[in-house]
This record gives sequence, C-alpha cells and structure tokens, in this order.
Amino acid sequence: MSIILITLIVSAVLAFVVGTGLGFIQEKFAVERDPRIDQIREALPGANCGACGFPGCDAYAEAVAAGEAPNKCTVGGSKTAIMLAEILGVTVSAEDLTAVLLCQGTRDKAQKKGHYVGIPSCAAAKLSAGGTKLCAWGCMGYGDCVQVCTFNAIYMDDNDLPRIDDKKCTGCGSCAAACPQKLIALLPKKRQRVLPLCSNRNVIKAMVRKTCVIGCFKCGLCVKNCSSKAIRLENELPVVDYSLCTSCNTCVTKCPSKAFSLIRKAG
Repeated sequence: MSIILITLIVSAVLAFVVGTGLGFIQEKFAVERDPRIDQIREALPGANCGACGFPGCDAYAEAVAAGEAPNKCTVGGSKTAIMLAEILGVTVSAEDLTAVLLCQGTRDKAQKKGHYVGIPSCAAAKLSAGGTKLCAWGCMGYGDCVQVCTFNAIYMDDNDLPRIDDKKCTGCGSCAAACPQKLIALLPKKRQRVLPLCSNRNVIKAMVRKTCVIGCFKCGLCVKNCSSKAIRLENELPVVDYSLCTSCNTCVTKCPSKAFSLIRKAG
C-alpha cells in the first residue's frame, strides 16, 4: 500500500510541476493573436473554395489581417471586400465577377473530327487526340468546367456547350483553370461589354469557315470601324481594351461572322 501511495503522490507532484511549467512557458512565449482575424473570418462566406489562393477561409482571414488584399474573396464579392476593408481601416476597389465562355461553336456550327472513344473529359481528349473538333481551339463539350464548379453555376446545354448562370456564378475562376482550351474569362457582372467570342487563330478564311461557320476570320473590320481605337489584333485575334471601349456596339454590327457579342447589360 505504501508503494502505491508514494507513487500516487509523486505522480501528482510531477503533474503539478509539469502543468505549472507548461502554463508559465505558454504565457511567457505566447504569440499575440490579431483580434481582427476573428472579425475577418466572420465576415467571410465560409465556402472554403480556395479561389482566393489560400487553402480555406481561416487561412485567408489570417492573411488579410497580415496585409493581404481584402478583395480576393470572389464568392463574397464586392460586399465582402468592403466589409473586410472597413475592418482593416482601408479602402478597396472590387467588382463582382462572372465567367464567360469565349466560344460559340455549337455542334451545328463547329464540326467534329470524328467519333471520339475515350475518357469523357476535355483534358483527356486534348491530351490523347489533340481535341475532338476541326477547330483546334474550340470547346470540346465534355464539361470539365461543370465538374469543378462547386456552386452549380454551369450546366451543359443541348448543343454541347457549357452555359453559365450569372446568378449562381461567384467568379471563383475554378472553371477557367479547368478548361484546357483556356476558353473561359472572368468579367465584371454589371458592366456592359463587347466581347469577341471566338478563339480560332487560323488566318485562312476558308479554313476558319470549314471548322466553324461562326468563327472569326480576321477581316479586321472591328479594328477599322472602332472609333475609340479600343480593338487590336493580338495572336491573330481581336482584343478589346476596355479602358478605351465605350460599348458603342459598332464592332458587333460590323462583324460579318457574328463573332462579336454585346454582353452584360449595364446596371
């Protein structure tokens, strides 16, 4: 009995000493936590989607408190960015983004090279067969973008093209990253824009028409008729400088192939 009692007493003394020591060390070397982290975390939507570039909302909250830009949460959009800026005592410029498909090559407009037999994935089809359409730059329609969208904002239509629901899209960019053809762009939701919805870089008109009847064949009429000089050809494709563009719609009406489109109604 005496041995058991002594063991219990010694154990209790050791536990007290170790506990007291750990408490002292924790207090002595404690790293002070920024109280704004909890405020920032509470303001975030909690999607943990990683679109901000961090593994989750907790990590992003710490980064914002440490000085990272408060407008990287696309899920929360401009509202969340403004809330975070108020917590930090700074000003921020933010716009709500949405994804846009830069291709109009539906099955009746863009022909396929043949019957593809393989993994039903755009990435797999591009890797194994170099794509499935005669237009090497067009959307293949296997829905890799749909698979990665955690907000159910993209669906495949009857013409094998992804359609994006602006009301659900948060502009996180996951679909853009997943597209092997790089056919998805992120644009402000509420800003009116003219956009060339074609990525075909072929400069031979006959070849463009053979691969897609609505493809841009580089006639340059959009460039010539833009009064604000907002359009230029880059890598054989029209590119719009939105700092100059007035959305006058001239390029849309002048484009003979209907590759230009006016999107996002203002307001």
